[in-house]
This record gives sequence, C-alpha cells and structure tokens, in this order.
Amino acid sequence: VAVTVAGLPDCGPIKCSRDVVIHPDKSFEEAIKSGPYDAVILPGGLGGSEAFCASADVGALLKEQESSGRLVAAICAAPTALKAHSIGFGKRITSYPSFKEELSSSFKYSDDQVVTDGNLITSRGPGTAFAFALAVGEHLVGNEKVNEVKKGLLLSH
Repeated sequence: VAVTVAGLPDCGPIKCSRDVVIHPDKSFEEAIKSGPYDAVILPGGLGGSEAFCASADVGALLKEQESSGRLVAAICAAPTALKAHSIGFGKRITSYPSFKEELSSSFKYSDDQVVTDGNLITSRGPGTAFAFALAVGEHLVGNEKVNEVKKGLLLSH
C-alpha cells in the first residue's frame, strides 16, 4: 500500500501531542493534484481535527472520496471533520468519547472501538489505533493479507 502523508498549508513538520514529529511528504495542495486516492485517513488529535474542520480543501477531498465510493477513515477527534463537511450523515460512526453528543445529531453513534459502515471507518482513539489500522487494511487489501500482518505483529485476534 502506497502512503502519502500530506500537510495542510503553512504547517511544515507536525508536532503531535506526545512530541512525535511528522514530516509530510507533500503539501495538501500537491497531494490533491496527485489523487485520486484509494483511501483518505484523518488522524486524531484536537488541533489537527480543528484544522481539518476549517479547511475547504479537506472538505472537497472528503466529498470527492465519498461521491466516488472510496474509503474515508477517521480516528479520535477527526470524525468531527466528517460533520463539518457533511460526510456520511446518517451512517454509523464512533469517535473519542467527548465528541459523542456533538456527533450524535448527524450520525448513528456507536460506542464500539471501530465502526465500519460501507466506505466509512471510524475509531475511538489511541488505544484503538491497531484495530482501526487493521480495519482500514482489511478494506484495502483483504482479510488474508491483514491476517499475515497480524501474525507478524503477534496479534492473534
């Protein structure tokens, strides 16, 4: 699976909440021109999610993904961007628990760790990241390949 890490305008290297620094491969503008993508995955974190919500470019990309039937995935606070850009309304989703009330009016909210509804995958937060990644992998490359990955990671379930 080829992965492109894109950064929003003027963000440069991204410092995450636990001081991990991510260097985007491309600007978001460059990434949009390189599409289409099999999946668009929005990582969690409050600051990044607020930036996703405010970005018209993120909204346009998410709408293109949705209308083309391609995967959209979001974890932790990132499902708030789905609401901000009217993506997946009426579908089952989950998120970091503190966003439940905000999202329940537009989605069928679930407390499950990972929720897949068609081409939309959402998850709760840091502790569910492995399950989220495996659900995305299963959607993109199938169960057989994901089982190989799980074996290498010593994940038996």
